Amino acid sequence: MENVTQETNQDQLRQKASGRRKMMFVLLVCAAPMIASYFTYYVIKPSSRTNYGDLLDPRAHPIPPLGTATLDGKQTTLGEWKGKWIMLQVDSGECADACQRKLLEMRQLRLMQGKEMDRVERVWLVTDDKPIETTLLRQYDGTRVLRADAAAVGKWLPAAQGSVPADHIYMIDPLGNLMMRFPKNPDPSKMKKDIGKLLKASRIG
Repeated sequence: MENVTQETNQDQLRQKASGRRKMMFVLLVCAAPMIASYFTYYVIKPSSRTNYGDLLDPRAHPIPPLGTATLDGKQTTLGEWKGKWIMLQVDSGECADACQRKLLEMRQLRLMQGKEMDRVERVWLVTDDKPIETTLLRQYDGTRVLRADAAAVGKWLPAAQGSVPADHIYMIDPLGNLMMRFPKNPDPSKMKKDIGKLLKASRIG
């Protein structure tokens, strides 16, 4: 009887091990396209490749807890749009001229991607509790607006030397990793090319 029990336990262990191996295989297959694109960007680095935006090491900038909430106070996270590319900007709720220019650029850049535009979400992280004009929300309808903790956002988003996160537009990949940062007062035509390259290199999102 004891031998039968031992054999049953061993069979169960073998089945569990086999199940884990199968699950790891499925995960590797699903992640392979993104791994391949990262390998191309960070390891091969073709000499002919030029990027306008600054490539960021995605392993160093996963999305941390940011205390994000919708404008009506519902708790949420940027993970809500995992599986899509996120074009991200950060600014005050007052949204002065520079902020509004970024909102316009993000809207236009998404439209410029043509049939690929549905793969991109636009997100504005508001880092204070100042009210946002209703007319502004209507004008840029489709932009996801979330309030977030300013300190957490500042620690997470790397800014260029002499700049702050609010100076930039960032790209987050479909796996939830920060991947690219565009310069202050960017050239939209060059941004369009970079975003197009990212979408083409990625088979997911």
